[in-house]
Amino acid sequence: MVQGKLVFSMPLQEVVEAEGHLIDSHVMESIFDKVVEFHGRFEVDQFRIGRTNSEASYLRLKVEAPDEGSLDRLLEALLELGCAPVDAGDATLRAVERDRCAPEDFYSTTNHRTSVRHGQKWIEVEDQRMDAMIVVRENRAFCRRLRDLREGDSIVAGLRGIRVWPESKERDRLSFAFMSNGISSERQVETAVRQTAALVRQTIEQGQKIIVVAGPVVVHTGGVPGLAALIRGRYVHAVLSGNALGVHDAEAALYGTSLGVRLADGRQEEHGHRNHIRAINAIYRAGSVRQAVECGRLGSGILYECVKAGVPFVLAGSLRDDGPLPDTITDMNAAQDAYAAQLKGAGLVLCLGSMLHSIATGNMLPSWVRIVCVDINPAVATKVSDRGTGQAVGVVADVGLFLDLLSKVLA
Repeated sequence: MVQGKLVFSMPLQEVVEAEGHLIDSHVMESIFDKVVEFHGRFEVDQFRIGRTNSEASYLRLKVEAPDEGSLDRLLEALLELGCAPVDAGDATLRAVERDRCAPEDFYSTTNHRTSVRHGQKWIEVEDQRMDAMIVVRENRAFCRRLRDLREGDSIVAGLRGIRVWPESKERDRLSFAFMSNGISSERQVETAVRQTAALVRQTIEQGQKIIVVAGPVVVHTGGVPGLAALIRGRYVHAVLSGNALGVHDAEAALYGTSLGVRLADGRQEEHGHRNHIRAINAIYRAGSVRQAVECGRLGSGILYECVKAGVPFVLAGSLRDDGPLPDTITDMNAAQDAYAAQLKGAGLVLCLGSMLHSIATGNMLPSWVRIVCVDINPAVATKVSDRGTGQAVGVVADVGLFLDLLSKVLA
């Protein structure tokens, strides 16, 4: 009691530091807000502001919490913002005692660049993704999913000896601001297309891959010619989707319909409801999509262009699939592995009208891979971002129109 007022002590404290574009990306204010949110206190020991586009800012902060549990929770929250304890020593490693079973205090990764301290040296974690564990082996560190852990693996536990580097907004970086708000008018869509085309060219110049994640709406909205042109133009390095895209793409190529509706005039084809089954049957009779192309049965469409251009495609199955196509991977773990394999080396991902596959893909990607999510429903891009993929930005537009314009701009 001091002059009639209660004084609450904060017995536990820790000195933490962060480095990067802290002001431009609003990271510093997020750090301060997080301390207050966890009922702690902070005192700035040191702050240096970067004075050029390439120079990072530096923050050194003393944080206090009322008890050990509160301090641990606060440090965990700050770690995700790139704010780590100073001089924490090497990361704690624990042995996996049984396949697919991690020690209780395992560290769960984010999708941001991460380093761990091992042997008194900082090493960058490879295969970065969210919701994984960090396995350390022979002075290298890797992200591994729970199902991939094996007895004897050494994984990082606790919060010490870990540094996270959130993606920051560089002052002169090609910005996604043009897509941060809903896009409705034709003029705005054209602007978004030009900006996306610039990202496509930049990604190729940097030697990175462009991945397309597409839903069957690409076929329904007349987007097949646009996407086919992008594949022929070598602007697409892999197509990730589900069985539905493959089926409707084949149906459109073979019978000119999508779900029985004629693409030429939008009218229902007589007995057209069976066309998607006829398409699946035609592919089975050929043996596979590739064999259907090679024998001349399949002569157009997205998958046809993939086969002709040597662009890999992955079709992930689901519970409601008809058929499915012989190329569809019905084992979900195998399908996820196939997606992840194609995403290695990606610099830009175009998500076109598929919320389910967009969210799944986003969860596999590190935060420095740019994602452009195109959908007529503005909630889709929001859902992708809300599920941890903060680098995803949305273009609210008809997918078919977007692909048509994008293919023409790039051509």
